[in-house]
Amino acid sequence: MADRIYLDHAATTPMLPEAIAAMAGGMARWANPSSPHAEGRAARASLEEARGRIAAAYGWTGETILTSGASESLGIALNRSVAERRVITAVEHDSVMRAALDAAVLPVDAAGRIDMAALGKALEGPGRTLVAVQWANSETGVRQPVAAIAAIVHAAGGLVLVDAAQMPAGADGEVTAHADFVAISAHKRGGPPGIGGLLVRDVATLIPTGGQERGYRAGTENLPGALGFAAALGVAEDVDRLAMLRLKLDDAIARSGGEVVARGQHPVIGAYRMRGLAATTQLIRFDMAGIAVSAGSACSSGSMKPSHVLGAMGWSVEASREVVRVSFGRSTTEADIDAFIAEWRSVSRAARAFAA
Repeated sequence: MADRIYLDHAATTPMLPEAIAAMAGGMARWANPSSPHAEGRAARASLEEARGRIAAAYGWTGETILTSGASESLGIALNRSVAERRVITAVEHDSVMRAALDAAVLPVDAAGRIDMAALGKALEGPGRTLVAVQWANSETGVRQPVAAIAAIVHAAGGLVLVDAAQMPAGADGEVTAHADFVAISAHKRGGPPGIGGLLVRDVATLIPTGGQERGYRAGTENLPGALGFAAALGVAEDVDRLAMLRLKLDDAIARSGGEVVARGQHPVIGAYRMRGLAATTQLIRFDMAGIAVSAGSACSSGSMKPSHVLGAMGWSVEASREVVRVSFGRSTTEADIDAFIAEWRSVSRAARAFAA
């Protein structure tokens, strides 16, 4: 597998050596952080130190609730905030759709960005409203204007929940400056699976249920996971370098007859249409060539359903089924991108020749 090229970091990115070492250390000295004895107190001290490092990495000064991942964090905020009403966008992650079945759904424009006029209307009426938006879409990389959204929501007395699973730590100060809740995930940042967090500006806006995590989440705390998450966040992500690779790939795909779904949005997530060839077939061809990419988010790429994200942006079912996602991480090199471009052109030529 060493010769393969991994370009599916938006689904999960390989664990960093620093995170693995931190987890191993945590397992070696494991004790229940809620136990009152010396071993438990030592574990508690390590857990709180890791919590502080996670918060600091995101520039967060409010409460940090450790969870099993971004999906659980989103569910907690959506179902336990003090808001009476919930509003989401039509391009949210599947976990948001499932957790907020009765929410009002806002349309997006052809570029995948929230309809601000519709947002204003959704905020009208009695009761407090929680509005959930993504920092960046996991399928297309489209970024939402968090500060502008928050200004409208807060003016109406509402709360803002940001799905920041795809946001590098410290990448965007507008999220930490304006969001009331922020969902984060370790395995997207080189940490372990099974650990994430919900950043909460004011705990008075979240209803407690008892148990651990200050009474906001039940279950024994995942000390090894928290240590791995904190360690991963301590390793900087070279976002500027990766953004240049994304632009290079965008240009190459466009020049080769492909379609770029959204240019210049997320620095490491791109979506590309190869006309005339189903994404499922493309994935097989790329996989056989030693390149791992995906079609849509990891939670929905195995489904035969067309992408609800591309559908909300006005794409036809046929066109949306010809789109693959390419996403980069710390290990991605320019040579990897060059190899993908060459293979994309080869697969595209073969598809055109077959169609002719």
